[in-house]
Amino acid sequence: MGVNPSPPGRNARDATQRAGEVIELLEVLWERGRNAASTAPVSPSQLRVMYCVDRDEGMNLRALGEALGSAPSSVSRLCDRLEAIGFVERLPSPISRRELELRLTRRGRAYLRDMREQREEALLDILTAMPSREREALLKGLKGFVAAVEGSSYSSTAGSAESTVRPA
Repeated sequence: MGVNPSPPGRNARDATQRAGEVIELLEVLWERGRNAASTAPVSPSQLRVMYCVDRDEGMNLRALGEALGSAPSSVSRLCDRLEAIGFVERLPSPISRRELELRLTRRGRAYLRDMREQREEALLDILTAMPSREREALLKGLKGFVAAVEGSSYSSTAGSAESTVRPA
């Protein structure tokens, strides 16, 4: 008699539940990093704008709206707020006089850098507490996750996983 394997899909459901728990913990760590990086209040939507502009420097409002899946008026308001706190600037496009390019300011880049450093430090503290074998398994699993995202319909709406996930 053999051992009864898990029913099909059971591992996927267990992994989904565990991933949800990890995401909730990461959200707490991410919020701490965001708060520690600056006194300027940046909403999650504004942070997504900053990530997009950082990834595709010089993009226009239309391209940003497509990347975010947002209406032009919403994108414009988000950029207005980021411009008001000095994180984003709109500059005339050298290609078309009718378009504006979006760029992070020096202050916006510093904010993202500081926030990412805070987040990486928090993760590093946690990951170094893990046994080496478990870290290796986590890395292998994360690589598989990124590959699956890149091969799915989510990759076109979320941007390339390669550009959003930083290598360890």
